Amino acid sequence: MSEIQLPEAFLKLGEVLEQGQFELLFTEGKLRLVYLMNDAVESFLVFENARMTGQYREDYEGELEAELSVTEEPEESYVLVVHQGETVVTIFFEDLSEEVHLYDYGEIGHFWVKGAEYLRQIEYKIAIVRDKLDYLGAKYCNQTERKLAVLADFPPLNYTCYPAVPEKYLVPRGDGWRPTKAAIDVMIELAKEVKDKSLVGALRFYRLFHHRWVTKRIAKMLHQAKHQQLVALISNKVIKGTCGYPRRHFDNPTDNELKDQMTKAEKLQKKLRLNGLKTEIYREEPFTTAKDSLEFHVYLMIDEKCGKNRYVRIEEVK
Repeated sequence: MSEIQLPEAFLKLGEVLEQGQFELLFTEGKLRLVYLMNDAVESFLVFENARMTGQYREDYEGELEAELSVTEEPEESYVLVVHQGETVVTIFFEDLSEEVHLYDYGEIGHFWVKGAEYLRQIEYKIAIVRDKLDYLGAKYCNQTERKLAVLADFPPLNYTCYPAVPEKYLVPRGDGWRPTKAAIDVMIELAKEVKDKSLVGALRFYRLFHHRWVTKRIAKMLHQAKHQQLVALISNKVIKGTCGYPRRHFDNPTDNELKDQMTKAEKLQKKLRLNGLKTEIYREEPFTTAKDSLEFHVYLMIDEKCGKNRYVRIEEVK
């Protein structure tokens, strides 16, 4: 007797509930359940022709108990019962579909942790594209993204050495200190592309010996001025790999405000570059479908004149 194959959307529903996630959104006449939300993607499970009874607690953070059943009268439909502590919410729906919106995240910047910000931005973007690949699949990632996502398993550049978020918000991915051969091979390929022979040698040694002191040594090398061609190459590949995706759009006044801030940032960037200072522009923006606490911010990452190591300062464009 063959097993019943559930549609992918229902498998993802089970996955989300098992993780204790149950964030509902009521927008555009639809009832959505958040599946994956980050700067690269806004993904939802949509309850088709749904109605809800009971009490939904938006701020609930405890354990969930959920049960999905099928009814056949008057026609096939589904009933999802979710217990949020002592309260119960029930959703009646006819079908479950996926809704996915992909966005350009190449110039997104979050400066939550000070020091080596240029490496933390790379770590953050590699982490979110890896989540996109793991949760949504390869069909939602281009070739460049699939290649760079492997670097989430490269400790000298992942959250173990250059976390982009404060420690209390970190979500470890397995043994973060253990590299994979695929990740090291990608880094060797990139180091060869910029002819960084000393880093290639260190990476070949790292492929044989995964000691933590070797990880930290390579992490320090990525901070040094003489290895910044490799860092720039990775950063540029992230930007080029995402430029085919659309930017987020909001209402006209908000879009115009962001455009004005970006124009001001570009003028400041041009002035600083004339003075010989390398400058990059980053923006921070909220989600389009789900309201979050983020607001629009535009930043300049300005290289400081330095010696052995690279240092930058971050200035917000008001």
